[in-house]
Amino acid sequence: MTKLESKIPDGPLEKKWSNYKATQKLVNPANKRKLDVIMVGTGLAGAAAAASLAEMGFKVKSFCYQDSPRRAHSIAAQGGINAAKNYPNDGDSIYRLFFDTIKGGDYRSREANVYRLAEVSNNIIDHCVAQGIPFAREYGGTLANRSFGGALVSRTFYAKGQTGQQLLLGACQAQSRQIKQGNIEMYPRMEMLNLVMIDGRARGIIARDVITGKIERYSAHAVVLATGGYGNVYFLSTMAMGANVTAAWQSYKKGAAFGNPGFVQIHPTCIPVHGDYQSKLTLMSESLRNDGRIWVPKNKEDAEKIRKGEIRPGDLSEEERDYYLERRYPAFGNLVPRDVASRAAKERCDAGYGVGNTGLAVYLDFEDSIKRLGKDAIEAKYGNLFQMYEKITDDNPYETPMMIYPAIHYAMGGLWVDYELQTTIPGLFAAGEANFSDHGANRLGASALMQGLADGYFVLPYTIQNYLADEINTPRFATDAEEFDAAEKETSEKLHQLLNINGSKTVDSFHKQLGRIMWEHVGMARNQDGLKKAIELIRVLREEFYKDLRVPGNLNDLNPELQKAFRLADFLELGELMAMDALNREESCGGHFREEYQTNEGEALRNDIDFAYVSTWFYKGDEKAPEMVKEILNFEAIELKQRNYK
Repeated sequence: MTKLESKIPDGPLEKKWSNYKATQKLVNPANKRKLDVIMVGTGLAGAAAAASLAEMGFKVKSFCYQDSPRRAHSIAAQGGINAAKNYPNDGDSIYRLFFDTIKGGDYRSREANVYRLAEVSNNIIDHCVAQGIPFAREYGGTLANRSFGGALVSRTFYAKGQTGQQLLLGACQAQSRQIKQGNIEMYPRMEMLNLVMIDGRARGIIARDVITGKIERYSAHAVVLATGGYGNVYFLSTMAMGANVTAAWQSYKKGAAFGNPGFVQIHPTCIPVHGDYQSKLTLMSESLRNDGRIWVPKNKEDAEKIRKGEIRPGDLSEEERDYYLERRYPAFGNLVPRDVASRAAKERCDAGYGVGNTGLAVYLDFEDSIKRLGKDAIEAKYGNLFQMYEKITDDNPYETPMMIYPAIHYAMGGLWVDYELQTTIPGLFAAGEANFSDHGANRLGASALMQGLADGYFVLPYTIQNYLADEINTPRFATDAEEFDAAEKETSEKLHQLLNINGSKTVDSFHKQLGRIMWEHVGMARNQDGLKKAIELIRVLREEFYKDLRVPGNLNDLNPELQKAFRLADFLELGELMAMDALNREESCGGHFREEYQTNEGEALRNDIDFAYVSTWFYKGDEKAPEMVKEILNFEAIELKQRNYK
C-alpha cells in the first residue's frame, strides 16, 4: 500500500505555519543563483510564484501556452478576493475565515492548510495595495468590502467586476520586472506535454512550441505546476477554452497522485446555455447576489406563460414570486454557498418552475436594489457586468431581471500536495487550482484568487526552499540525458498517433460527447447507476476516439486541432477517474451530490465516519485500475456537524 506523508507541522493550529517557517531549511543568496525552477502557468499562482522566487534570487523559467502571460485565465475572475482584515468591523477574524472555508468545503479540507490560507490572506491585501491594485474604496478612502456566499461578514475586496484582471496585472508587472532583470526566462506559446524525471525526481519538462510545432526540452532543479483547473472536461464550462489538464495529467501518469478528482464546483450564476453550437459559458459574478434577489414564479402556470413569451417577469407581483433561497435559508438568503444555491436552482427548474425558452433558468433581479440605492449606485458597483450581460443576451438587466443557471466552474480536485505544496513526486510542486487545494468539496466565492496569491507570494517561496536547500550541490542538468530522450520520444509518438488516425470525426464532436456524458452522469446530481454507466460510456468513446478521430494539418506547424486532440485524450482518461472517484464516495458533500445520500429536505448528507478523507489516486498503468489511498482528515479545531445556512 502506498503511503502519504502530508508533513503537517506539530503544535497548535495557529502556530503551525510560524513554527514551520522558523525551522525550515534556507538557501543563501549566493546559492540561489545556482538553482533553476520551472514554472508552468502564468496565472495568479504561477506569476506570483515566479516573481517571488526570482526576486529572492532563484533562476526561473516561466511557460504559458498563450501569446502573453497576461492572458492566463485568472484574468477572467470577477467578484473579489477574501481576507480577514475586518475593515467593516462586523466581527471577522482569521479564525472565522478559516471556519467559513472549512464549513463551506463541507469539512473535506485539511485544517492546517486552510488555517494558513486564512492567516496569510491579510498579507495579500497589503502586498497588492503596495503594488497599486485599484481596489474599490469607501468615500473616506478606506478599502471597500462586500459580502459573498457562505459568510455572514463582508470580507471580499474587489475592483468592480474585474478583480482577477487587476490582480493578474499586478502579478505580471512583478514578473515582468524580473524578466527585465534577467532572473526569469519567459517562454510564451509553449505548452508542457510531459514531465521528465531523473532518479525519481522532477528535473524538467517536454514542451511544444504551438507556433512552429517544435518539441523542446527544458531542465531545472524543481518544477512547479500552476496550470489551473480541469472544468473543460465537461466541454461547456466557464473556463477559458484553452484551459486543460494535460500538464497535471501527464505528471499523474509519472507518479504524482491525483486528489479528489470528482470534486468540481457548479457555479449558480452563469448565463444559461442558448444553443447546441455554443462552445463555452459566461459567468456572472457571485458578487451580484449581494444586491440581486433570486426568484422563480410561484405558480407553474405563470412559469409556462413566461417560457412561451405570453407574459414578462415584470408582470408578476411580489406575491406571485418565489424568492426560494430567502424562503429556504433565511439566515443567509441569496448568499448561501455556491453548491447550495446551484442545487436549489436545479430543484426549482426540475420541478417545472424554470424560466427562459428552455425552462433551465431562474431570475436574478435588481429591481429592489435599484429602488433602494438608485441606478447610479448599482452601475458603480456592477456596471461592467451588466454591460457584458446585455451584449451577450441583448437584454437590459436594469429593466429586466437577469436569467442565470448553474454551470461547471472550479475544480476542487487536482494533484495531491502535502503541506509544502509538493506532490508525491519529489521536486514537483503544484500551486493554485492545479493542486487539490484548500477548498474541500466546495470553494467559497472569492477564495480562488486568495489561494492563488497565497500559494504564489507567501507559501511556495518558503516551502520550496526546504527542498532546494538539499539541491545546492546538484549541477544544472543537460537536456541530452536518456530520460529526456525517452520523454520526448513518448510525446512525439503520441502526437504522431493522433495525426495518423485519419478518421472522420472532429475533436470537438468527441469533446461534446464526453461533455454530455459528464454533465448528465457526473454533474450536479450523481447516482450509482449513472456513474457506472458514465465509466462504460467513456471507455467506449475513448476507443472510438482512437479509431475515428481526424486531425488535419501536420506536426511542424501551427495546429490548434492537434493541441485540442492531445488535451482531449487526457480529458477522456480524467473523466473516467472522476466518475470512479464519485462512485467510491458514498455520501453527499459540497459539489458532490449523490442522490442516494440526502436529507429529507434535499440537503447533502455527509458520512463523516466512513468518508472524512482525501481520496488520492495513483496511476498503475493503462491496463490496470488506479490505486486509491486515503489521507484521513483529522479535525482538532472544528467540530464536524451538518452544514446549516438557515
